[in-house]
Amino acid sequence: MAKPGRPGARKTKKGATAGTGGHGRKALEGKGPTPKAEDRSWHVAGKRKAANERLEAARARHGGGTAAPAKRPPRAKKADEGELVTGRNSVVEALRARIPATTLYVAARVEMDDRVKEALSIATKRGIPVLEVMRPELDRMSGHDAVHQGLALKVPPYEYAHPLDLIEAAHRTGRPPLIVALDGVTDPRNLGAIIRSAGAFGAHGVIVPQRRSVGMTASAWKTSAGAAVRVPVAMAANLTQTLAALKKEGLFVLGLDGDGDVSLPGISFADRPIVIVVGSEGKGLSRLVTETCDAVVSIPISADTESLNAGIAVSVALYEVAKLRAQH
Repeated sequence: MAKPGRPGARKTKKGATAGTGGHGRKALEGKGPTPKAEDRSWHVAGKRKAANERLEAARARHGGGTAAPAKRPPRAKKADEGELVTGRNSVVEALRARIPATTLYVAARVEMDDRVKEALSIATKRGIPVLEVMRPELDRMSGHDAVHQGLALKVPPYEYAHPLDLIEAAHRTGRPPLIVALDGVTDPRNLGAIIRSAGAFGAHGVIVPQRRSVGMTASAWKTSAGAAVRVPVAMAANLTQTLAALKKEGLFVLGLDGDGDVSLPGISFADRPIVIVVGSEGKGLSRLVTETCDAVVSIPISADTESLNAGIAVSVALYEVAKLRAQH
């Protein structure tokens, strides 16, 4: 004879099974009152609150005042053997922009026009060695596709700073850190333009990822119009992890995106330590970087314009931050 089941048991083909005993009743009672915006971690107000807490914690760790950077790991270097800038116009422009160069190569019996004379004059004044080489040798050095016109300039590998070096540089100025980070920007002219804007609006440096990103090429040097001499560029082995480390040091991570949930003009957090992150014109910010940002802001533009390139977007953002900081 089957044993009687407890009250509430349900009968199935396999026999009587016990019910939940009312344990599912809680799901029908609702989730209670809606949390405040600042208590929701995914909300802009919540991210802002978390950033404030990080900043205060960083200050407390270092005895008040502006947070000092934590001990940093060895700086990352990009495997690079340097490059040759070829062609008379390019060489002269590179020398005018004070690109660090190690050697100026001049083809034997080259025609001495004004550009060659200017290149020789600048190189001599800057103490750059000038070597005369046979034209076939210069052809070999430049590669078959390059048109050197009898001139080539050797540019050594760029010495990248460590991202935390930029915070140290900010401490020496006595101003809150202002740093620009690039996410997937591959055009060296954009990097050069960003460095130029960073120098114009008081930023303390630029961070580029080690992979899938532009580096400090001769083209970037030229576009920076000499600002790369004053504005350090740091390399991040992993951009997301680097941003997380900067957040621990009290910096507010501000992403630029056309679909941002905050409008750039009049942002209320311009006076705090900031990292401005910009993505490529086509793909924008990556998912992981977006999730790391404390706020994602958009720049209001005309409906007839689809987007701004990275260089222009950063310039507008840096101007807005500099303007608001000057008002405090």
